[in-house]
Amino acid sequence: MPPTANRTTLTAHLLSLSTPRPYSAATEHPFLTAAGLGTLSPALLSLWLAQDRLYAAHGYPRFIGRVLASIPFSSLDEPDSPRERKNQELVRVLSDALANVVREVNFFDDIAKEHRLKPEGWKERKATRDYTAEMTRVGAEGGIEDAMVFLWAMEQIYLDSWRYVGSLKPVNADEGTAPAVKSLVDNWTNSEFVQFVDELAQIVNR
Repeated sequence: MPPTANRTTLTAHLLSLSTPRPYSAATEHPFLTAAGLGTLSPALLSLWLAQDRLYAAHGYPRFIGRVLASIPFSSLDEPDSPRERKNQELVRVLSDALANVVREVNFFDDIAKEHRLKPEGWKERKATRDYTAEMTRVGAEGGIEDAMVFLWAMEQIYLDSWRYVGSLKPVNADEGTAPAVKSLVDNWTNSEFVQFVDELAQIVNR
């Protein structure tokens, strides 16, 4: 059902909520500001790559696997039935998400080599561990609707965060971590990623 004057979408409602820590605390974090201005140190960017790789290589596939396993298939559903079509759409979107994250892990490795970053040797931080644990909890205990909202929210935050980074102008675009950051911005703000996030939002809003 499309939104009307008296009805807003779930995603718009969630983004409009007032919380003790505003949404911008995540999407305009000092780390992201430093990244956009080109003042982020190679060591700090390496630490971030190490943590995000754990999320992408371990937490994300585990989460997607649990969500795929929770799709309510039924042999009683005809191939052209609304529920079967919806389930197959979920399979397609989640499979795309899994393929994207496999590519992303390789992308991280390429970024590290190209820009001489050193993500090896960093220990998993508590924040990373807590985040991936929450992914596991939602995937295991939540319903398919909860999981899809969670997935949309994760990807929307990435999109908004890296759009913010891209809106800033580095002191020197050719030095320091600025070239690596530009590759990260391009990865999470390109038209394909925007389309993916929009598709997740459409599923959540039905």
